[in-house]
Amino acid sequence: MAYVSLILILFFFLIAGTIILQIFLSRRENRWPGLILPAISLLISLLVPLNYAAFSVVHETEGTIISENGEIIEQIEPEESAGQGGASFAEVIVPVMGLFLLGNIPTVILAGIYFACQEKWKRRKEIEKMNIQDLE
Repeated sequence: MAYVSLILILFFFLIAGTIILQIFLSRRENRWPGLILPAISLLISLLVPLNYAAFSVVHETEGTIISENGEIIEQIEPEESAGQGGASFAEVIVPVMGLFLLGNIPTVILAGIYFACQEKWKRRKEIEKMNIQDLE
């Protein structure tokens, strides 16, 4: 139980640290550092659906599993399905789209933080311009 609690606490600190880092990077005058974490999150979120899509079309082929002393442990024979070459397109694309949407929840959150901080930065710059114009 203590192990699970430790993992949950570390996970909480990881999420909080990521959000704080995103806020810090998004408040910079240069806009590019704030896009680093959403881009990384997007790239990571692409891995899961692509792996699912790649491994859902793997076919079972015939083969033999042999032990170290030469005995046959298991013999795999291909299934005799007529023309079935793995999963159909619909069987692959629906779960892939679901995994893609679920995997991009952190990307949307980080991008939302970025755009909120950038809006505050733009407003602050406009106020500074108005103050400078009032002084002239």
